[in-house]
Amino acid sequence: MTSRHFALIIVAASFVGCASHQDSSWTTVAEPKHPWGYYSASPITQWEPDGRNMTLISELRYTDPNGVVWIAPAGSVVDGASIPRSLWSIMGGPFEGRYRNASILHDVAYDEHNRPWQDCDRMFYNAMRCSGVNSVEAKTMYYALHKFGRHWKVSIKKAKRVKPSELAAQAKKFPRAIQVNSEQVDQARDWIRSANPTLEEIEQRADAESQ
Repeated sequence: MTSRHFALIIVAASFVGCASHQDSSWTTVAEPKHPWGYYSASPITQWEPDGRNMTLISELRYTDPNGVVWIAPAGSVVDGASIPRSLWSIMGGPFEGRYRNASILHDVAYDEHNRPWQDCDRMFYNAMRCSGVNSVEAKTMYYALHKFGRHWKVSIKKAKRVKPSELAAQAKKFPRAIQVNSEQVDQARDWIRSANPTLEEIEQRADAESQ
């Protein structure tokens, strides 16, 4: 093996691609192609003595399909609270299996409030798919979060960019969450399984049901 080939292997290994698309083709060593984005590393985590909170010992970094980088910094403490607890019995716990990395990123994004909740939920969907969660389960979770999630109201004028600190202040002032209806979640899952709707169609259904 030449030194050049060895260097290329080392660079390629520095990226962790999506679990369900590990055989995707790469245009260059430094820019892997993944329809659901990619993780740059697997996090090291530690459970706290309370048995509920988890602390990140190392950073978790995810690049979504649009090239936006989402970071859960080392030292972040997460508890899965960005996903309504009543959904855990329906969809599975946020730290179970393939949900874990996406859930960590979602928790941190919801705590920071640096982006609109819609962007955070879209990231969560893509990160779930990147982690290998199947389409039906990921879309059902997306529906449930869009309809029942702990959202915040943010007024952003097109001509004026709102600072992250102002966005966070507005978010904390207007928290929003409604009680989870497990029957509606089950009905949505059946619809998603049979119709394979787009995310936009899922949003329209969730919004229509809330009116």
